[in-house]
Amino acid sequence: MYGFGEASRLHIPVLLAEILEYVQPFPGMRCLDATLGLGGHAEGVMRKAKAAGAHDVRLLGLDRDSQALALAAGRLAPFGDAVRASHRAFSDCAGAVAELGWPGLDFILADIGVSSLQLDAPERGFSFREDGPLDMRMDAGHGKNAAALVNEAPVQALRDIIREYGEEPQAGRIARAIEDARARGRIETTRALAAVVERAYPAKWRAASRNHPATRTFQALRMAVNRELDELKEFLRAAPDLLNPGGRVAVISFHSLEDRMVKHFFRDEATGCRCPRHVPRCVCGRAARLKVLTKKPTGPSEAERAANPRARSAKLRVAERIGHA
Repeated sequence: MYGFGEASRLHIPVLLAEILEYVQPFPGMRCLDATLGLGGHAEGVMRKAKAAGAHDVRLLGLDRDSQALALAAGRLAPFGDAVRASHRAFSDCAGAVAELGWPGLDFILADIGVSSLQLDAPERGFSFREDGPLDMRMDAGHGKNAAALVNEAPVQALRDIIREYGEEPQAGRIARAIEDARARGRIETTRALAAVVERAYPAKWRAASRNHPATRTFQALRMAVNRELDELKEFLRAAPDLLNPGGRVAVISFHSLEDRMVKHFFRDEATGCRCPRHVPRCVCGRAARLKVLTKKPTGPSEAERAANPRARSAKLRVAERIGHA
């Protein structure tokens, strides 16, 4: 477990330099880090604001992981009341901003990957690298954990979750193997589940796989337990209405489904008239709300991938609010 000092020293915020290129501090600027984590991105934003002389920049950080919030508080303490934090899901960003009475935001960031704090704590149950309880909840103690899903969900539901969220070709075999294993006794630990999945994998697939056979299954279960795609969808719907004209929203994703959702949402919001081509003039009155600033997603540099292997699949997309709020 990280201490306050260790959180700052060991936590490496992904794509920080690339994100800061899109942050243009000015007096009175209001920012939202919708997934505060250990505070690395927020610290970078506030340091850039301070260096630019914009000392009245304010930042709100959200996270549903109370452990992360506590550690981020220590890291961000030097900025005093310029940084506030709230224990809530990033899908509730509109409610959090409304509580502060802010009229709008000038920069929004969401880093929707699982954090090092969660992956490195066996008791959180996110990883099979070390044995721990099969939990995977980002908001520890709230809602059903992964053990409940694995042991109680119908086999068809498990198959669909593993296939859709994990993009796992062996989803059917794995779901049936889980069903057989839980008939003999509940699957309660990460290592127990990983062993079931590994045995379900065909020998040729195991030999050819670069990653552990359970990697995609664990990813899928984590996404299902935490409703990650639903959370992202709600966040994206709220973001444009929160931005002031010229304000920017940046999203870091680590999964193809998430990146695809962000890409399509930005593209949709950057499109105006939807009238059929045969209609001579616009009658729908729809105006574009966003301008996409990243035609292709930005990934980590070779240096960052070498220094932080967990960043290798990160993709950053950024869009800017246009028109009137």
